Amino acid sequence: MYGIIDCDNCYVSCERVFRPDLKNKPVVVLSNNDGCVVARSNEAKKLGIKAGMPYYQLQEKFPGQQVTAFSSNYELYGEMTGRVVSLIRQAAPNYFRYSIDECFVNLKKMETPDLKLWGEQLHQKVMRYVGMPISIGIASNKTLAKVASHFAKRYPGYKHCCLIDTDVKREKALKLFPIENVWGIGRRYAAKLKSMGVLTAWDFAMRSPDWVRHTFHNVVIFRTWRELNGEDCVPEEEMAKKKSICTSRSFNGMISEFSDLKTHISNYAAHCAEKLRQEGSVASAVSVFIRTNPFREDLPQYENFVEYPLYTATNSTITIVKACTQALERIYRPGFQYKKAGVIVMQTSPETAVQSSLFDLNADQFDKLKKLDRVLDRINKVNGTETVVLGSQQYTPKTPNGKAEVFANVIKHDFRSPNPTTRWSDIILLK
Repeated sequence: MYGIIDCDNCYVSCERVFRPDLKNKPVVVLSNNDGCVVARSNEAKKLGIKAGMPYYQLQEKFPGQQVTAFSSNYELYGEMTGRVVSLIRQAAPNYFRYSIDECFVNLKKMETPDLKLWGEQLHQKVMRYVGMPISIGIASNKTLAKVASHFAKRYPGYKHCCLIDTDVKREKALKLFPIENVWGIGRRYAAKLKSMGVLTAWDFAMRSPDWVRHTFHNVVIFRTWRELNGEDCVPEEEMAKKKSICTSRSFNGMISEFSDLKTHISNYAAHCAEKLRQEGSVASAVSVFIRTNPFREDLPQYENFVEYPLYTATNSTITIVKACTQALERIYRPGFQYKKAGVIVMQTSPETAVQSSLFDLNADQFDKLKKLDRVLDRINKVNGTETVVLGSQQYTPKTPNGKAEVFANVIKHDFRSPNPTTRWSDIILLK
């Protein structure tokens, strides 16, 4: 048996831990630069607030409604979900973190005979220790566990834990489950299936294996069909593999100067390098992309993308930032107003399998860079992210009074909440 443990409305729940006055009130979390809605409370969903809605439209479309908005605070969300995962690790013999708010658990070796009760007790423990609600789906494979999680989250009668352990329960659940919500069925495939009369997960599960093979010619889709029919065929090892990591954002306004664009690219590259080290991985190539605003038809348009190889796979911040800066130099063109940029680290592999290249002139510096990254990660973990950054990550804007103010983070977040669990300066003061 497998379980999928999902934090309910994760970003909103993290904010509510320190704002209990917002319980049962509409709350949204905005994207980088406070652009659009990326997370909503159940109350906000009932109002009709859609994911992706621009922030400026909230007051226009919902006048008189008291909707609380927060800027995205990934430092807080990562720390809070880390506490949830630590409790899951104590409760489950084997777990695998699938995303920031989801965790798979392998329950085959669980000694507890009543898995439903186990899930309900885990929810209560996480609520008591962390203050965040979770939903748990348990079934014979990962796809069915995702289906069970859907019901656990939406129907209070399940008490935050839904167990699908018989064919009768499986059939009942799949008949109520829309095909577009099935894990492994993308938007394009869902549209194709609907055009063929396949509207629910049960409709798809009842098709013959030959029909699935001949219609899609896709291994992932066929695995999904098998799992909906009760087989266990999605290996954990394959799920854990990340072939690339991307960090990209739209800017607050538009940028034309290379130095300003370089600051953003350096920040994105540093974030990717940090993620690589957290996962114990290294990258063999990086790529950088930039583009103007396609909605500004009155302005000249330009976009470009370039891949830059690394002679030796690495997760060093300095090496990756330098490579991304060189890549940016290749594609940057003056005279354009850029709106978005991003960095992708690619061809990732375990850092234990790194082999130096004969053509890498900096091979002798690897040990020094590793030690430096360990020190930087430690300082930033203890004192808060971006306590220490590279010089290229700093942005020095021109001010009217002639004074230069240096910022490491150039992202707009006017509604960002404090970080009381990771920064000494944000510790809650009790009166």
